[in-house]
Amino acid sequence: MEIFSKVIVLFLLGAGFMACKENVNKQNEHPNIIMIYLDDLGYGDLSCYGATELQTPNIDALAKGGVRFTNGYASSATCTPSRYALLTGTYPWRNKDAKILPGTAPLLIRTDQETLPKMLKNVGYQTAVIGKWHLGLGTGKVNWNQRVSPGPNEVGFDHAYIMAATQDRVPTVYLENGLVDGLDESDPIEVDYSNNFKGQPTGKDNPELCEMMWHHGHNSSIINGIPRIGYMKGGESARWNDTDMADHFLNKVKAFLQEPKDKPFFLYYAMQQPHVPRTPHPRFVGKSGKGPRGDVILEADWCIGELMKTLEENKLLENTLIIFSSDNGPVLNDGYCDSAVEKLGMHKPAGPLRGGKYSLYEAGARVPFITFWKNTIKPAVSDALICQMDIMASVANLVDGKMTPTDSQELLEVLLGKSKQGRESLIIEATSRTALRYGDYMLIPPYEGDSVNELVNIELGNASNYQLYNLRMDIGQHENLANEEPEMLKELIDKFIEVRGEDYAEISKLDLK
Repeated sequence: MEIFSKVIVLFLLGAGFMACKENVNKQNEHPNIIMIYLDDLGYGDLSCYGATELQTPNIDALAKGGVRFTNGYASSATCTPSRYALLTGTYPWRNKDAKILPGTAPLLIRTDQETLPKMLKNVGYQTAVIGKWHLGLGTGKVNWNQRVSPGPNEVGFDHAYIMAATQDRVPTVYLENGLVDGLDESDPIEVDYSNNFKGQPTGKDNPELCEMMWHHGHNSSIINGIPRIGYMKGGESARWNDTDMADHFLNKVKAFLQEPKDKPFFLYYAMQQPHVPRTPHPRFVGKSGKGPRGDVILEADWCIGELMKTLEENKLLENTLIIFSSDNGPVLNDGYCDSAVEKLGMHKPAGPLRGGKYSLYEAGARVPFITFWKNTIKPAVSDALICQMDIMASVANLVDGKMTPTDSQELLEVLLGKSKQGRESLIIEATSRTALRYGDYMLIPPYEGDSVNELVNIELGNASNYQLYNLRMDIGQHENLANEEPEMLKELIDKFIEVRGEDYAEISKLDLK
């Protein structure tokens, strides 16, 4: 009887151990997910995408060990719309307010809207955003001296450490879960995008105070010797140090990763490089030979190397899916005189592509796109058509998350390198203009306006007639096939109107010559 009792006790203990082990496995059965998102990084800015005058070994290691996509797209050729699509799985042109936002814009994402972090939270993920936000905050009139809400926390992020908009816009402060980090209540922040505050110097009126000279559009309040967009007064103790920004965000990322966790996590690491103003840490100044723009790309590559070391040290690497991309294509002179053009040399930020940021041509929205998951994703190069917008539906499939249908397409097998059957078509957007990628072809409808943005020296894609390109045969978009392939042109126009709706039906009546 005593032996039987001992057997029963051992059986129960064993069952209890197995149950605990099963619970632990259930907690860890879903991978951690990190989205690394750069800002204005071009298709040709990385050595793994063909750059020869810039070496990016840490990003190259992701590409070498994962899937490097050659047809990976942001949804837009500008930042706010792409970020909106990434987090909501919805085409930005469906939201009329999804445009480049000023620093005082209200929150663009509705608090009742489905988002990637909300979906992940619902299946047990811990969620965090660290870095650039630029999706609006509050309801339109922000008091920066109180908790700013709604914001990232209200659309699914448990933790948010962000800059409000962009590095070139005021207010030049960090916010942690809606509160300005380091604010002295006796020195309140005031922000105005229309009128300056009495006695405050500006880049326009006081160029002698500028350590970085403005070229266009960046001539308001001078903070840390850099003229910004918008006017700001107060908040001296809370103002960021521009040259420390990359380190600052990286340290916040490391701290988040090193926190004890009993659940998987989703980290949206939204880096500021190589957006203007380009302010590399002294460790990187002059390192690229390409001026500050090249230097901050090398700085970003180093940060990613440090991220990977932290994951490895904390035994997180083998259970973490990493997705790397950029919000839009490259731009050189985007408001400051920082020698980006003069020191370019033989480097081609767009690689073989035409256009750049703000453009409907390929370099506007076709961007570096890499997935990495140690020992799960096999190294490959994929020409599958995929968009950042598709991450939401694909990740939902990975973690058994629930979401209502959106524009996001479920392409998990493509993300993991198990399939090369990507999208059939994609609408891309650039400053309220849209175009259609369908198979190997790109259709750009006629648009009025300048063909080139003279300030940034980028072709915008505007023309009086249709443009049709076979991207497999002509990646640089040199030969317009609209007249040579009228049947294909008509087919794509019909498909474009089918997606864009009746508002675009009138374009089919335009002269096809």
